[in-house]
Amino acid sequence: MKKRKLGNSGLEVAPLALGGNVFGWTIDEPASFQVLDAFVAAGFNFVDTAAMYSIWKPGNKGGESETILGNWMKKSGNRKKVLIATKVGMDLGAGKRGLSKDYILRAAEASLSRLQTDYIDLYQAHTDNATVPLHETLEAFGHLVKQGKARAIGASNYSGPRLSEALEVSKKHGLRRYESVQPLYNLYDRADYEATLEPVCRENGIGVIPYYSLASGFLTGKYRSESDLAKSARGGGVKKYLNARGFRILEALDQTAKKYSSTPAKISLAWLLTRPTITAPIASATNLTQLLELLDATTLKLDRESTELLDQASASEASASH
Repeated sequence: MKKRKLGNSGLEVAPLALGGNVFGWTIDEPASFQVLDAFVAAGFNFVDTAAMYSIWKPGNKGGESETILGNWMKKSGNRKKVLIATKVGMDLGAGKRGLSKDYILRAAEASLSRLQTDYIDLYQAHTDNATVPLHETLEAFGHLVKQGKARAIGASNYSGPRLSEALEVSKKHGLRRYESVQPLYNLYDRADYEATLEPVCRENGIGVIPYYSLASGFLTGKYRSESDLAKSARGGGVKKYLNARGFRILEALDQTAKKYSSTPAKISLAWLLTRPTITAPIASATNLTQLLELLDATTLKLDRESTELLDQASASEASASH
């Protein structure tokens, strides 16, 4: 398994990250353990979670995904085989949110305790927090790195200009810099990332680990009409993709999948892996069949003709008319 460097962090990751958002939400602990065991057995090493996963499920209070991961690492003895990425900042209720120095340091301790480990491989700001100076946030992350509690830091949901600003602040004050960014990016959601974030990442050698790599499941081809939306807990988030451009993308995916005797999901991930700045897309699996399909995508090499077909089908209306 050829690993990829994540920015200048010193971390080397397999070309697909396992999304931990489903642990404790759509799959319970035993099913999560099965998926994690198979993921590591296949030679993959990068798992992404967050303190807030999965607070949205009735009865949950946040931290469920980290807790499951911690239990799995303890039971399997696999801590050294995986790179754990987690995130801080989203609202956990009771004032637990944001990127102030004091909160980041407290939240890190809570995550370490749930993960049953003494270090986090990649600690990320889950979302930009404009009310706290970037200097303060970066200082807090740097403090954790100094203490050995985090190996590298990253940002999630930052805009291009804000990531640029954060990199400037790091340089000016001699602080740790964000080595990775986690944006929304897939065959359908392209415009924002390509317009403002991609140039910053390219110029500064920042690792990119996109989330919603399969557009909440739309790019698997599972949802082709409104009546399909009831198929899963995530169906509601897919409705916005059911339009002329969405169907054009599905058609190109079907055509390419047929050519490679493959599936739309695999083709979508393989397309992401052709993009110059992408290090490892994040995708989640709720069972072994789904997981093996995702892992399989990393060995699929698309030819130029297929890549161009997908590029054209997914070009946004604005760029398609230029």
